[in-house]
Amino acid sequence: MNFDEFVTLLSKIKNIELPAESSHFKMVPPTRKDFAKYSKEQLENAKRAGVLALFYPNNINETYFVLMLRKTYKGVHSAQVSFPGGKLEPDDKNIEETALRETFEEVGVPISDIEVIRPLSQVYIPPSNFCVQPFVGILEKPPVFKKEENEVEQIIEVKLSDLMNDDNFTQTTMKTSYSIGIEVPAFVLNGFIVWGATAMMLSEVKDVLTKLT
Repeated sequence: MNFDEFVTLLSKIKNIELPAESSHFKMVPPTRKDFAKYSKEQLENAKRAGVLALFYPNNINETYFVLMLRKTYKGVHSAQVSFPGGKLEPDDKNIEETALRETFEEVGVPISDIEVIRPLSQVYIPPSNFCVQPFVGILEKPPVFKKEENEVEQIIEVKLSDLMNDDNFTQTTMKTSYSIGIEVPAFVLNGFIVWGATAMMLSEVKDVLTKLT
């Protein structure tokens, strides 16, 4: 998709109702089909994180967004593909600032270059007890990425048209923190399997853009 056309579409999403769970549910592993039933107390006591779905033009004005492959470590989200982002820190004024700060720290995009368009629907991640707030943001020009070597294994630049292509939806077997060898819905983007919370957020992005086109 041409980036100018994409920006025009984004101007329409600021006030529309988000599909939320109806989009998320498409990408939920079978063992989490009751994910919407978590108690209000669980969600209120969850740790908070902010991530950024950052869109930008390449050098021929095609629309891309950035994901990253996390380093392998002893933790729930080891070696997973995700949006730039991280947990709320005491010095952050709000969760949007968290998403912007973490994006700068992890992939090197200056905060002043980013225009935040709107928040998307929150996603609760039971294994790590995080409630994640995604935001949609744009850059007006191709970025120069610089990865944070301690946390980021690889920066992944994805063409938006690949997300919108239904052929890149799949079912695959993954090892999770709560089950071994279960089949999960996923996107295949640039050869990477994107599943779990990030896939749920991408599903909402895809559904919103589909609705507007």
